[in-house]
Amino acid sequence: MTSRKAFWQGVGRSLPFLLVVAPFSTLFGVVATDAGLSLAQAMGFSVLVIAGASQFAALQMMVDNAPVAMVLLASLAVNLRMAMYSASLAPYLGKAPLWQRALVAYLNFDQSYAVGVSRYEDEPDMPVPARVGFFFGIALPIATLWCIMSFVGIVLGAAIPASFGLDFALPIAFLALIAPMLRTVAHLVAAMVSIVAALVLAWLPSGVGLLIAAALAMCAGAAVESWMERRGA
Repeated sequence: MTSRKAFWQGVGRSLPFLLVVAPFSTLFGVVATDAGLSLAQAMGFSVLVIAGASQFAALQMMVDNAPVAMVLLASLAVNLRMAMYSASLAPYLGKAPLWQRALVAYLNFDQSYAVGVSRYEDEPDMPVPARVGFFFGIALPIATLWCIMSFVGIVLGAAIPASFGLDFALPIAFLALIAPMLRTVAHLVAAMVSIVAALVLAWLPSGVGLLIAAALAMCAGAAVESWMERRGA
């Protein structure tokens, strides 16, 4: 299989995700503008990060006037799964040229990882250039649309009167991003622990309670998953 053919196969696999990416990236642009970010700041968010959950989480904390360090740490906590994604992709893409691996790292998000690694597992003999081409085919349309629709949202947001007030959209959008990820008992336990801990620790300085809640949730989820694996063994 050639890398060109694999690329277009990846493009085909990316199309269903575009239906979800378009409205959420538009919403991010709208709420970023409502939160007071300039065009350059909001577009920098989307172009440099390309991660819906962490972008919305960071924006919510910025609206709450959390310290910059806390915003960065919270965003890092939300995106820690990307490190696991990278480790999982290394056996399949580790022999690609450095510049290609750098682009893969930049374009490594939930959709590109999930579809890519599934294909690699199904076709272990797939050549490395074809693997890279397939990954780019998935990621590039999604990342491009995310940035374009973020810009559209920024333009739309600038045209919405301040009296409309869109602060409510941030938590709603974040919940809509997280809810589909709650697929297992471990996920549900982690979500419940994070909610309870965040409420109990709400008296702490802005952002601190969220970080502690995230750490407790990850520990709880990992403990439940390990317990279920031992039970099933």
